[in-house]
Amino acid sequence: MARDITQTALTLEPHQVIFRPLVTEKGMHKANRCNAYAFEVSRQAGKTDVRRAVEELFEVKVLSVNIQNRKGKPRKARYRQGATKAWKKAIVTLHPEHRINFF
Repeated sequence: MARDITQTALTLEPHQVIFRPLVTEKGMHKANRCNAYAFEVSRQAGKTDVRRAVEELFEVKVLSVNIQNRKGKPRKARYRQGATKAWKKAIVTLHPEHRINFF
């Protein structure tokens, strides 16, 4: 069984868990239809950390949290090869009577 990297003794503060909201066409569609919002979160954060951070920062009730680990994409610049950094995406579904306004 693989070791879960999110189970650490490190406790993150809410402002350390959420880096930024992902405001895209797809994300806005999900926010309007399903009341689900996407965030870029810390690689060390787990579902419970994300739930606690969103509830504290935005003062809403969270129903569910889904997390995706996104791999970095390969990039080339002249004669060098590199890659963008890997990151973690969290999709947070809120209670129907709660909303988050980014604008």
